[in-house]
Amino acid sequence: MSETRRIVCPHCMAINRTPVDRPAAKAKCGACHGALFGSKPIAASEKIFSTHLQRNDIPVVVDFWAEWCGPCKMMAPAYERVAAELEPDVRFLKVDTEAQPQLAAQYNIRSIPTLILFRDGKVVAQRAGASDATSLRAWIQQNTG
Repeated sequence: MSETRRIVCPHCMAINRTPVDRPAAKAKCGACHGALFGSKPIAASEKIFSTHLQRNDIPVVVDFWAEWCGPCKMMAPAYERVAAELEPDVRFLKVDTEAQPQLAAQYNIRSIPTLILFRDGKVVAQRAGASDATSLRAWIQQNTG
């Protein structure tokens, strides 16, 4: 039997086991049959955030942002571009700090955008301020490699 990793479905939140030795980019959810990876960050409520952090066997990068934040809007295309490049090895979430103030408070978010990289539910790395795609990709790869 081959080794598997747990991947949370971005559509129905089901936990899927995908073989490590097979490409996950085209994998579909066993429950809802939606794509497990869509090459776009997932808007995260508290429940979605918690499930992805606790149940994914891949690193999770979270962008804490707000609609009114200029630097957040400037960074959004770079964040999406890096998500498209690094999935399925990394999961990308976006937490709107206005809609989810309890998550912002829990992680002591003082300025936005703030990026936090989690592995197994624990903070691995954190940085505040907008990033371009090159520095964002390098930061993620440095902290996941």
